[in-house]
Amino acid sequence: MIDFNLSFPLSVQNGGVFISRGIGIHPERTLTSWEVIFVEKGTLTIKEDHKVFEVGEGESLVLYPHRRHQGVGVFPPDLKFYWVHFDVHDVPASVGLPQAKISLPQHSQVPDPEQVMTLFRQFLTEQENITRSCALELLLLLILQKISLTAPISDAQTRSGTALAWRAQQCIRTQYHQAISTSSLAQNLHCSADYLGRVYRRVFHLTITDAIHRQRVVAAQKLLLSDSLALVEVATRCGFQDVGYFRQIFRKQTGLTPAAWKRRYCKEHINSD
Repeated sequence: MIDFNLSFPLSVQNGGVFISRGIGIHPERTLTSWEVIFVEKGTLTIKEDHKVFEVGEGESLVLYPHRRHQGVGVFPPDLKFYWVHFDVHDVPASVGLPQAKISLPQHSQVPDPEQVMTLFRQFLTEQENITRSCALELLLLLILQKISLTAPISDAQTRSGTALAWRAQQCIRTQYHQAISTSSLAQNLHCSADYLGRVYRRVFHLTITDAIHRQRVVAAQKLLLSDSLALVEVATRCGFQDVGYFRQIFRKQTGLTPAAWKRRYCKEHINSD
């Protein structure tokens, strides 16, 4: 049996995974520990003191201790992220032992998100063990090391992404009746579909597909006021090739079928005269 004395520059408090149900908001608090967050799906909008971060899919965020953290808006329904609270210690340099420095960008895009997610899952599995071991610290060091290899997301990149999202929004408003999708919009805007979807969710807090559906349903509501248009024609004019799918999306967006919505609107309109 060989015994080793290991000194770690950090110690883990706890960690977990958050899966949104589309309700609630991140609490306002000031912690004494550090926190690292990695978003698997959706967009987490959080404020540290007076700076707002929009952390999208495949991005990481490091929150500092002794700063006020507060969520911005209700958690989106598709949000899923991992988190770990930890403390950092000053470990004296030991003679003969190699020293390494990890430089972490506060907000970054992780180039290999699957690998980071695997490490977080291993961390959560290890955390369930009754006997506490140094594996949590080792796994956290590996996570931080992966994040340290990424490039920070600058304010200029954030502004560029916001401008791109608004260009996509303008295309949706004017081309909703055509066969458009995230892929076709990305091709027209000369960017990747993944990047466009990520920045759009960050700015508008919904997916491009949902935005297209919303725009089409708004247009359909106006067309349904005309008795001269059949339902299939309304669906086609709004970009739906299948009338059954049109009914499904319309009901999802409004809570009513197209026919029920038309009856209710006409009734309200008559009663208002």
